[in-house]
Amino acid sequence: MAQAKKKAKSVTQLLIEDGVVTQEQLLEALEQKSKTGKSLARTLIEMEVVSESKLTEVLAQHLGLEFADLNTYRVDLTAVALLDEKMASHHVAIPVSFEDDVLIVAMADPTNIFALDDIRMTTGHQIKPVVATKGDIEEAIRSYYRDTGGGAVEGVDDMEGEELDDTELAQAIGVAVDDAPMVRFVNFVINEAVTGGASDIHFDPQEKEILIRYRVDGVLHDIKSLPIRALGALTSRVKIMSDLNIAEKRIPQDGHYEKSVGVKQIDFRVAVLPTVFGEKIVMRILDKSSIMLRLNDLGYDGYTLERYEAAFRRPNGAILVTGPTGSGKSTTLYATLNVLNDETKNITTVEDPVEYRLPGINQIQVNPKAGLTFSSALRSILRTSPDIIMVGEIRDFETAQIAVESALTGHLVFSTLHTNDAPGAISRLTEMGIEPFLTASGIVCVLGQRLGRRLCTCRQPYTPEEEMLQRIGFPREDDEALVIYRPNPNGCARCGGTGYKGRIALTEVMLMTPEIEGLTISEASASEIMKVAIEQGMRTMRMDGWDKVMTGVTSIEEVLRVVI
Repeated sequence: MAQAKKKAKSVTQLLIEDGVVTQEQLLEALEQKSKTGKSLARTLIEMEVVSESKLTEVLAQHLGLEFADLNTYRVDLTAVALLDEKMASHHVAIPVSFEDDVLIVAMADPTNIFALDDIRMTTGHQIKPVVATKGDIEEAIRSYYRDTGGGAVEGVDDMEGEELDDTELAQAIGVAVDDAPMVRFVNFVINEAVTGGASDIHFDPQEKEILIRYRVDGVLHDIKSLPIRALGALTSRVKIMSDLNIAEKRIPQDGHYEKSVGVKQIDFRVAVLPTVFGEKIVMRILDKSSIMLRLNDLGYDGYTLERYEAAFRRPNGAILVTGPTGSGKSTTLYATLNVLNDETKNITTVEDPVEYRLPGINQIQVNPKAGLTFSSALRSILRTSPDIIMVGEIRDFETAQIAVESALTGHLVFSTLHTNDAPGAISRLTEMGIEPFLTASGIVCVLGQRLGRRLCTCRQPYTPEEEMLQRIGFPREDDEALVIYRPNPNGCARCGGTGYKGRIALTEVMLMTPEIEGLTISEASASEIMKVAIEQGMRTMRMDGWDKVMTGVTSIEEVLRVVI
């Protein structure tokens, strides 16, 4: 009893020494504790004097153990797979990584020797406990052990024996034989990718292994690998989940399925492609939950936002967003619709696929097999008296013509186009067969866009070489030494060691002025239009990138990587 009191006093003393709790707050908490009968720790948390995370961190320090913040910790799913959900929940503990052959286990109570012995015997590994909050561990258990694959689980066990039996597969991925290893492994991969902010999951068969890679912030990262013998079980599992033909291995296949991860409803677009080493699988992750996007968060601010807003606040006209696949064009249009959306407007979109659900907006997903294409949907939309129309992508002459003509007949039309820059959109429409005079009259604004990675908060300041700045055309306003930022080569837990966290748009906004209208009608080249647009105030994507480098948002290397 005396020892327990001494330990409690030591923890509170640490809280006071760290400046987390004052003497007055401690006395007040002790008084409240005597009334409620609750522990001092719980009383401090309920009084909002200290967070559960901070209190747990101090407890870890007191015990001489490491504190693990599971919100930023990079969890190794092969470690998680060593312990089943029932035992993890019972002990409020979850394996999170390896240190050589020692298993790192996050625990709410690392002094529980019975739990440590139980986990050691079950996993067959020596255990190193780290301390985490009970809430974080419970949330991690819900996230990593959630299996909402539905009926897809049924029948998979029979197929797993085709190329790699359950015992061998279990040894390869480190899970128990009787727990449907491939089913669990695929679910772990999916949950880790979604919670880690990945946009794609790649299963790449090589000569001797299957590489598992996630695309995070537009860049692929190797995560782990499986023996090539597991490919049959892996492809069978994913194909059943996506309602694809498991017997067909010679031709590409496309499918999709939905899964709940936490509170999010995720749609997975699945592509299977035959290669020389077997079938490659790519799963594109689309968050279908309703989200509120803001143009400022995407990178539109100041002068650029002012020019763009002058265009989309007009009652009619066509606004195009250009860039390659994955450059955030649709996301920019969603953010714009969020600004314009109110009860006085009838807004309708036609998309492929519907990536985000926007409240108060009519969203249509194309279905070519049923005859619902962009052009046919657009014709039908015009009969519903819309104020604002968004066409996911202009792919052909018919869609382009209806979109431009709709802009000329009093509608505000938004769409995307695959070109390298904003001026290139004018030439592209002409190549598709749109009369130049219609383009000049209907288009009011064209945006060019790329997505660059944001620097993480662990960024490092440095002074670049003057010769390098001159070579890349970096603008200088004075002769003083320039201090900008670059990624931390070691990164941190928040960015997973990459030095970058999140993405930001590098943009250019070209308004359709009388001079550019004239160049459009005379079918001038994109370079001629670009020259005039810059003279009239357009800041190119490269210029916008340099501005974001100066403010520490991104790095010179990242701008050079994404902008031509």
